[in-house]
Formats: sequence, structure tokens, C-alpha cells
Amino acid sequence: MVRVKICGITNLGDALLAVENGADALGFVFYDKSPRKVTAKVVAQIVEELPPFVSKVGVFVDSSLEEVAQIMAFCRLDLAQLHGEECPAYCEALHPRVIKAFRVRERWTLDRMNDYRAVAYLLDAYNPGKAGGTGETFDWEIARTIGVKARVILAGGLTPTNVRQAIELVRPYGVDVSTGVEISPGKKDAGLVRAFIRAAKGVDK
Repeated sequence: MVRVKICGITNLGDALLAVENGADALGFVFYDKSPRKVTAKVVAQIVEELPPFVSKVGVFVDSSLEEVAQIMAFCRLDLAQLHGEECPAYCEALHPRVIKAFRVRERWTLDRMNDYRAVAYLLDAYNPGKAGGTGETFDWEIARTIGVKARVILAGGLTPTNVRQAIELVRPYGVDVSTGVEISPGKKDAGLVRAFIRAAKGVDK
């Protein structure tokens, strides 16, 4: 069964909402330019209240290795998800607790994946002004070709209405959603979260 990550969590209520509805992982954004940016102190408090067997993921964009390590330790995070221009050596230093994100424009943009060692690769839509959370989709056929070679986490423009179609086409290891289940940036909609997870996991309504 495909894994589901609800990203852009900013408060305990939304974290518990996601977990209670079957989310396998939660994402916390540590990027100053994101409207979903959250502090390490807040994340540590949220993590303290979570049940076991939920993966906690920190989302970073070109932060220093020292900062990433400090935040992961303080917040007791399981994985770092990298959305910037981090080099292969940077990824290697965090391996195996690392997911590398790639913003997809054309098929050739993923040729760099071979240079990176990560536990999984997140494929997101390309937007020149944003590092993620755009709410835009990309050509899923590109992700389909990659998914047979590596653990792919599909992101970018996923919603309760299109996630099942995306999964059936790409066959990803997991799916990642933020914008598609929000009332506003950083605030989740309970109905959308529930519908997304049920659709992703193929649970009948």
C-alpha cells in the first residue's frame, strides 16, 4: 500500500488529524520563505504528543548541514527532506536519513538523480519562484519511468480527486500533499485530509 505524507504541518491539531486518518508521515517546513514555515520549538512540542510509528520529516532548503543536524536532533525527526540545490556530498553526509527532492521540468532534469544517494526521491512540480508547495502538477509519465528504478515519492498538485489516478499511473512508493488539503497555507481541512488519505490508500468511502 502506498505511503502518505501530509506536509506543511504547523500545529498539533492538524498533526493528530492526519495521523488519526492514517497518514504514515508528517512534514514540517523549516524554510523562511514558506508560508508554512514553523519553528523548531513548535515542532518539538508537536512531536512530543505524537503516537509511535509515525515518521517525522523536516523539510529544508539549502540550510547548512550543522543547522539541519541540530534541528533534527532537537525535534527528534526521522528524516530530512531536501528541496534546494544541495550537492551529492551534502546528501551523503545525512544518509540514510535523507529524501532528496527534484523539481521536474523535462525528463533530463532527473538525470542528476544518479549522482545522489538517498532513501527516497521526491518529485515535485517546477516553479521558478518556489521551492515547493506550488499546488501544481507535472508530467506524471516522467515519474512513472523513474519509479521502477528507485523509491519515488510523488508530490505537486495532488488532491483527493486526482491522487488515485496518479498512483495507478506512477506506482510510487509514497505520495506527499500540502496545498491540496488546506483551507489556507499551514491550516488543513479535515474533510480534505480524510478524503485524500482514503483515496490514496484505496479505501472505499
